[in-house]
Amino acid sequence: MKENDLLERTFNFGVNTLMFLRTLPYNEELKVIKNQLIKSSTSVGANYEEAQAASSKADFNNKIKIVLREARESNYWIRILIALGFNSEELQILLNESKELKNIFGAIVVKSNLK
Repeated sequence: MKENDLLERTFNFGVNTLMFLRTLPYNEELKVIKNQLIKSSTSVGANYEEAQAASSKADFNNKIKIVLREARESNYWIRILIALGFNSEELQILLNESKELKNIFGAIVVKSNLK
């Protein structure tokens, strides 16, 4: 996988999450979940984008750790939505992508910590 592909994937994850959240009804409970998921899912791509211009290896590693945390948080909120009964094909796609991003960035963190 080329880095451009990962930049594109993280960007698309944020956009696709936003598009999905537009389909959910409005209520106070979902308002909180939506806000949390909006922040975490878009932060995955934003922080990965920032990591590309890191000033040092340590700065890069720190940004990637943030990306991993945000991917994990996104996965959590998506699982909450599924548990609340909002299970759909689109949500399953987001769940799968959040799992894959967690695995990818987890591997990058492990690899970068070994060097």
